[in-house]
Amino acid sequence: MCLGIPGRIVETDDNGLMRMGKVDFGGVTREVCLAYVPEAQVGDYVIVHVGFAISTIDETEAQETLDLMVESGILA
Repeated sequence: MCLGIPGRIVETDDNGLMRMGKVDFGGVTREVCLAYVPEAQVGDYVIVHVGFAISTIDETEAQETLDLMVESGILA
């Protein structure tokens, strides 16, 4: 089983070997590889697993997922 966390892209960087970006996870920002979601732009929500954005989702779905994670105790 794997756990993917939704986050919002706040910055992208296309200048390196791989497309990277900064993703906000409710106040915590991390560097994430965006190579698997070339269509994703700043403001979009993505599912991130071990530092890689693996899919895009809409804001409503992202918030529902985060709410369920808080409710189940996975997130504080």
